[in-house]
Amino acid sequence: MSTDAAHAGTHHDSGRTDPLMSPFTLKGVTLRNRIVSTSHEPAYGENGLPGDRYREYHVEKAKGGVGLTMIGGSALVSPDSTPAFGNLQLWKDEAVPLLRRLSDEVHEHGAAVMSQITHLGHRTSNYTHDWVPALSVSAVRESAHRAFTRAAERHDIDRIVRDYADTAERCKEGGLDGVELMAYGHLLDAFWTPTRNRREDDYNGSFENRMRFPLRVIRAIREKVGDDFILGIRMTFDEQRPDGLTPEEAVRIARAVTAAGVDVICVIKGYMDTDAELARQIPPMGTPSAPHLEMAGWVKQNVDVPVMHAGKIADVATARHAISEGLLDLVGMTRAQIADPHLANKVASGRADRIRPCVGAGMCIDGIYASGSSICVHNASTGRELTLPHQVSPAPTAQRAAVIGGGPAGLEAARTLAERGHSVVLFEASPSLGGQVALAARSPRRRDLIGIIDWRVEECKRLGVDLELNHYVEADELVAAGFDTIVVATGGMPDSDIVPGAAAAVDTWDIISGAVTPRGAVLVYDDHGGHQALDAVEAVIPTATSIELVTPERTLSPDVGALAVAGYLQTMSENGVTTTAAHRLERIDRVNGRLEVTLRVDCARTTVSRTVNTVVIEHGTVAVTDLYDDLVAGSINHGEVDLRDLLALRPQTAVHNPDGRYRLFRIGDAMSSRNIHAAILDAFRLCSAL
Repeated sequence: MSTDAAHAGTHHDSGRTDPLMSPFTLKGVTLRNRIVSTSHEPAYGENGLPGDRYREYHVEKAKGGVGLTMIGGSALVSPDSTPAFGNLQLWKDEAVPLLRRLSDEVHEHGAAVMSQITHLGHRTSNYTHDWVPALSVSAVRESAHRAFTRAAERHDIDRIVRDYADTAERCKEGGLDGVELMAYGHLLDAFWTPTRNRREDDYNGSFENRMRFPLRVIRAIREKVGDDFILGIRMTFDEQRPDGLTPEEAVRIARAVTAAGVDVICVIKGYMDTDAELARQIPPMGTPSAPHLEMAGWVKQNVDVPVMHAGKIADVATARHAISEGLLDLVGMTRAQIADPHLANKVASGRADRIRPCVGAGMCIDGIYASGSSICVHNASTGRELTLPHQVSPAPTAQRAAVIGGGPAGLEAARTLAERGHSVVLFEASPSLGGQVALAARSPRRRDLIGIIDWRVEECKRLGVDLELNHYVEADELVAAGFDTIVVATGGMPDSDIVPGAAAAVDTWDIISGAVTPRGAVLVYDDHGGHQALDAVEAVIPTATSIELVTPERTLSPDVGALAVAGYLQTMSENGVTTTAAHRLERIDRVNGRLEVTLRVDCARTTVSRTVNTVVIEHGTVAVTDLYDDLVAGSINHGEVDLRDLLALRPQTAVHNPDGRYRLFRIGDAMSSRNIHAAILDAFRLCSAL
């Protein structure tokens, strides 16, 4: 990278030297600042290779000012380590030219780039990709991907050592500045941890035996790549398990691997097996900031190489504290840069208040399993850099636009239209903004979601959007005002009238808002699968005498990811909440002042019943379309969103009424019941081309 790029942005807005923006030299590579995007797998690869989508995702962070971006979260070194979550397969020779193109472009924009490499060992599936049997240190069971493994034989060990070295060499040939070994919950550390290693040969027993395989890997890599190539390791320093690795043992391991050739350590705390354990390692929303930073600082005092750490360090103040107090040499702000890849530049230029915040929703991780690749709950461009640029370009002609509704869709529409240079008025019928997100944020577990709203409100104010609160606007007023474009984002209302007798039930909005406080026996029926029913369950725990969560799904809350669901399940278990899956609500009847609920397994000839005091129904929302319906006839496009124009990011061209006075669109839950990301994507994709 250039000298100018390496030293750019060393001051913050107070004029004093900013420790976060100070350069740092790692194995001869000068990083322009201390901010790192640590290795993670967004599942953007193509046939296991870092193609255009993968490259642009990391180049955007380089443009955004990051010091070091790390690709290849769990990039694979061997064909018998099958990709369980979209992993790069860097054992393929075809990866080299693609790595070269990626590294050249990242370097061009002033950042360094490394890749994590690993053999997943037990942490994969037997039923994916090439269907080869999973391999580990011993024959063990893996929880997350449910694999039963075979124990590695000596010829496997010898081959995998070579695979690691060959893959590191490919990364060097591809122009990367270094590689990082993944050693928590994968094959390398399975040898040294007593949790997994059950071997009866010279790869178990003494410390030297348990370290034999990892040290062979490190020495083989160093022999292949030479001394001028960065070699890091990401490892846990406390497995937090009764039979797991202790901090003292981990420090001994750290000293052994650094003596063998490791240059930098990324500190992890915890163990990666079950959902609950993973959530402790990668803390979700509603949990304290930077919970493992103190541990990382302790490690730094006990090792002789630079230390980095990533673990819910989402805000600049905490990151700056970690560097200024000497707790870390490099600070991972990985999810924070998924939310805003330009975070570092905003810090360097004194615009930290404009950083789009990470709210910890976890869709960046859960999206891999739910929709095939990582997404940010409130940045539509992340992972879509090829089609949805992060920077909105000015419109050729400024227009007057009205947005109706101040939820996430409406606020994103108003923000984007204003970024385009349009004059925007947002009408909100209630006295506050936020819509369903503001309601969801009333749950202590999801309070951080309010950042989605707060950021957009501040951006709208900065851009001059006229925010009209307590203003129930009707069609005549909008038409008389002469707006060129009207975007309806009126959202939806609970759709709970789904079975005979449902009028006797309440909805989750009633519970979460505090409008209804159930007592006695409560049955929560979830035919949605998101957070809403779980939030309602937690809200009624203090007053209910018993709670049952019922769903027609085979599993509870299938749309809630692993990181978030673990906390809900823990609370439910500790408070005696019972759960019933695969039962569909058929009817509700009033009997002697209580409610009799009839449930049935699909196609079963028999039913079961419950008698409770309160039934809570979660069945998504039904679109509020009254205003939209009143506006359709007078619009140029009759409300049509041309999908070809939308997906090509072109201005909307549909014409059904040449004499119409305005273009009309609806977005978010005013279309159909969906989630926050869908609402924001609707708004950004449409309005960035209007």
